[in-house]
Amino acid sequence: MSQENRNLFLTIIISIAILFGWNYVFPTPEAPPAPPQQQTQVTQQNTATPQAQATKVLETRDTVLDQSPRVKIDTPSIEGSISLKGGRIDDVKLKNYRETVDPSSPIITLMTPKGAANAYQAEFNWLGTDASQLPNSDTLWTTSSTALTPTQPLVLTWDNGKGLVFTRTISVDDKALFTVADSVKNNSEAAIDLTPYGIIARYGKPQVAGYAVLHEGMIGILGDNGLQEYTYDAVAKEAAGANYDHGKEWANLKGGYVGFSDKYWATALIPDQSQTYRGSFTQRADPTVGNVYQAAVVGTTRSLAAGATTENTQHFFAGAKEASVLDAYQTQLKVDRFDRLIDWGWFFFITRPLFKVIDFLYKFVGNFGVSILVITLLIKLIFLPLANKSYASMAKMKAVQPEMTAIRERYADDKTKQQQALMELYKKEKINPVSGCWPMLVQIPVFFALYKVLFVSIEMRHAPFIGWIKDLAAPDPTTIFNLFGLIPFDPSTFPVIGSFLMLGAWPVIMGLTMWIQMKMNPQAADPTQQMIFAWMPLIFTFMLAHFPAGLVIYWAWNNTLSVIQQYFIMKRHGVKVELWDNLKNVFKRKAA
Repeated sequence: MSQENRNLFLTIIISIAILFGWNYVFPTPEAPPAPPQQQTQVTQQNTATPQAQATKVLETRDTVLDQSPRVKIDTPSIEGSISLKGGRIDDVKLKNYRETVDPSSPIITLMTPKGAANAYQAEFNWLGTDASQLPNSDTLWTTSSTALTPTQPLVLTWDNGKGLVFTRTISVDDKALFTVADSVKNNSEAAIDLTPYGIIARYGKPQVAGYAVLHEGMIGILGDNGLQEYTYDAVAKEAAGANYDHGKEWANLKGGYVGFSDKYWATALIPDQSQTYRGSFTQRADPTVGNVYQAAVVGTTRSLAAGATTENTQHFFAGAKEASVLDAYQTQLKVDRFDRLIDWGWFFFITRPLFKVIDFLYKFVGNFGVSILVITLLIKLIFLPLANKSYASMAKMKAVQPEMTAIRERYADDKTKQQQALMELYKKEKINPVSGCWPMLVQIPVFFALYKVLFVSIEMRHAPFIGWIKDLAAPDPTTIFNLFGLIPFDPSTFPVIGSFLMLGAWPVIMGLTMWIQMKMNPQAADPTQQMIFAWMPLIFTFMLAHFPAGLVIYWAWNNTLSVIQQYFIMKRHGVKVELWDNLKNVFKRKAA
């Protein structure tokens, strides 16, 4: 490998180390946040007075659930209940996902009623000039339904006693999509103006992973404004409104959605895609929980004449961010970029196709880890012509090495003339001095895309490989410091250095394959580069020990394929493979 190639290769390696090392050592900090405008009545109806909240103590989730009459939710994907008080969706658990890989661990709790810790709820209602005529968060709805299932909708009714009859029909599919259809019949003798709205509220700042490569917080497609992503801290930096402490609001929207995105779960309000609405992300202070965060949609005001009926339908998603499910809803509801609830990142045009191929392979092999091995091999085959050309160029570089050395010696004191002479030599011999690094450059976007896939796709969560790898999205759980479990103690319990000592089997394998790959080429002439390349495999071994096991397996397998590929291509072009001499020199130095 030429000096130029070494410099480029070194720059790439250091860039990767800095990017991932920084993200691991300094995860993005999160702090206090903020909610939406034109939501005066929405906020007031949704919340008790500050004085009442200040004296209220948060109770257990089960205690709060028992405090209001409820109707059970039961689908193949979710379970929970809907509160008849306020007609809220505030109790949702995900049947198919558990907190850990242990099959007996609790299923994931997504939504929790207000009054308990980590409250998270959705509310749908109407705004009007006279709030006393309208249902609010304390309204007790009536129903004859005993359960909400995919085949049995829930019908709620409330009569205000002044001529207005409110009906809410909630239906749910077999996944995680609710349809909320509200209607109002005006039996009074006077017209009334009504404005439909929907709110998702989170009480207290949610715990976030805090990684720069992952968005957690408020998210939405807001009409022509496109994708909007606000962390809880970012909302807190927005301007105050009349009815919220901080927030951002968009008016005259058509199409899209608003909601909250966690790493693997999400909620989203999807208004009628043909109607104009206002969307907002806001935050307000609460003396009990600290802050309340709201994602809201407010529809167009309509005048309801005496004897007339008005209706409003919106959808509400509350579930796991499964790619196939989100894609289906995007098509079914004709909602723009609903799949972006999954944070595919800036390079989604690489990340999404890569995930789809891995998912396609999974349907054949039945194991995501094996799918990663197969797609790595396919990528190697696709770029084989490029690698072949690269190594052929390296063969030419090696052939002219004596001339290059002579040029460097001849112009040792004049770097400008030295570079000019080298470029003339490259031109005469038709050599591209950086071609040897193309295989590495091609690998980088694939590496980043796979990292993103492993990090954000729920399909990889708790997906096993073989042996001790039970979760490809989690780090290798073994460590060399207790001989991979043979010695009965847990190094992670050591103060300060515990996490450093969690160096699993796959990171060790990856480091070994990287070291062998380094030994495939001649040793660098520069002592500083020699030292850096000597330490690089060890640095990456410890650094990647804390990354998803699937990514480490990919890197180890890719290194192995690269060594095999480089060996045969170099042999075919008559280039000496330096591996054996370099290995001999290593052991000779140790023996000496």
